[in-house]
Amino acid sequence: MSANAPSPLHNVGLWTTRRAEIAGAAPALSDAERSLDYRAFHERVCRLVAVLRAHAVGAGDRVALLLGNRTAYLEAIFASARLGAIAVPVNARFTAPEVQRVFDDCRPRLLLYEESLAEVARAARDAAAYAPAALACPSAYEVALARVVPDAQIEPVFPEAPMILMYTSGTTGVPKGALLPHRKTLYNSLNAELFFGLRDDDRVLVALPLFHSFGLLILSLPTLYAGGHVVLEPRFEAARVWEQVEAHRITFLGGVPTQLQALLDAEPSRYETSSLRFVFGAGAAVPVELIRGFEAVGLVLKQGFGQTETSILCCLDSRDALRKAGSVGRPVFHAEIRVVDPATLDDTPAAWRDVAVGAAGEIVVRGPITMLGYWERPQETAETLRDDWLLTGDRAVVDDEGYLTLVGRARDMYISGGENVYPAEIEAALEAHPDVAEIAILGIPHQRWGETGRAYVVPAPGATLSREALAGFAAERLAKFKLPSEWVEVGALPRTETGKVQKHQLEELEAKAIA
Repeated sequence: MSANAPSPLHNVGLWTTRRAEIAGAAPALSDAERSLDYRAFHERVCRLVAVLRAHAVGAGDRVALLLGNRTAYLEAIFASARLGAIAVPVNARFTAPEVQRVFDDCRPRLLLYEESLAEVARAARDAAAYAPAALACPSAYEVALARVVPDAQIEPVFPEAPMILMYTSGTTGVPKGALLPHRKTLYNSLNAELFFGLRDDDRVLVALPLFHSFGLLILSLPTLYAGGHVVLEPRFEAARVWEQVEAHRITFLGGVPTQLQALLDAEPSRYETSSLRFVFGAGAAVPVELIRGFEAVGLVLKQGFGQTETSILCCLDSRDALRKAGSVGRPVFHAEIRVVDPATLDDTPAAWRDVAVGAAGEIVVRGPITMLGYWERPQETAETLRDDWLLTGDRAVVDDEGYLTLVGRARDMYISGGENVYPAEIEAALEAHPDVAEIAILGIPHQRWGETGRAYVVPAPGATLSREALAGFAAERLAKFKLPSEWVEVGALPRTETGKVQKHQLEELEAKAIA
């Protein structure tokens, strides 16, 4: 097999064939409605291939998925792949205008949608310049599967053939479609298999939405590659998660830090959790108090860091969680990662300079885990992909053991009096204040300094915030030029479904000045 020639062996859709042959009776997928072994899963995938062909879906066509966490979601991912088509996960929490923008951007041939989202799907299709054909799930979907003969053909593809078009979470305000190839799905699964120690007897609970990278590419697809059992939950509810851990003897699960805190607050000691090998956190560095909290109830916590364009970039094992608290770990096996001096990034990659230990720079990555580019956005693609390197837009420092600690987004940085200021550093310092539940820093214009910081603070339960106390606390930990000039209190921070703060929405919050 050559990467220079298309082959079914490059097609991720072949995984269902292989698993059905190797261990067809082994459990593959469960949701609220059904449980499938690998043989039944493969058959449903092949039936969906026939349904997609009947809707004229072929290589390169897009199949939009406006679905909740159900087996049909993963059936559609593999069926689309087998045809050489491109699956497009669409955020199920989007409004009709937001869904319409996705339709107009990627022009899908077919939409599979949740019946509970019928009104959103209808309005989006009516308003779209290019309206896809549509199939409601589960009713019309199940009828369509029952009426066809399974189609086991599989399209030969190149490793670089696009497989998934996943729109970024939009923390900068403008979602873009990251085009992810078959080889990326494979190597991301290999990285996950190595770090998680994935086995075919693993039972993985996925309560994160499949329309995001965490739920789909980090938890579900690697587990199916390894022959494990994916248990899908329609939504995250902490008590329900622990009930499912007990009922299904779950071996690992994942969550963003806010979900991990909810899980800890739900008193895991009330449930039988001895089957859990570990809990996995991503989306942001996990606070040390949370790490200690899981350790106190006998649960191992692993951490990871990545983005839609790359999936997992770094991993921090449980044995290093406390020793390297605040770090996001070391690079994954199948990737090359550097932390580069931002002042050199305008040059060619050959001229880039790695930062010294302890200095801040931008994370860049190359290897088989990177995206192809942004869908029909050549300028943004050129800004992000330089030769074979991908600029993540994340700033970090690296220590003498190769562990990375995030200090902010490149676009999140602001300049105050000629000094670069990284909001993540200020946020981390102030989150340790007992009266602060959450905090986000935004750079704002300033007549004298050019820019300074405004702190959006969510008070801890029962706390009364004091500007003087917060400023004094910060001044003890940060240089003067890093201190916010404005302090406002808000009820909550706007977040994406994966827990990232949407800083472009901070100025729209109802806030009051902290006295």
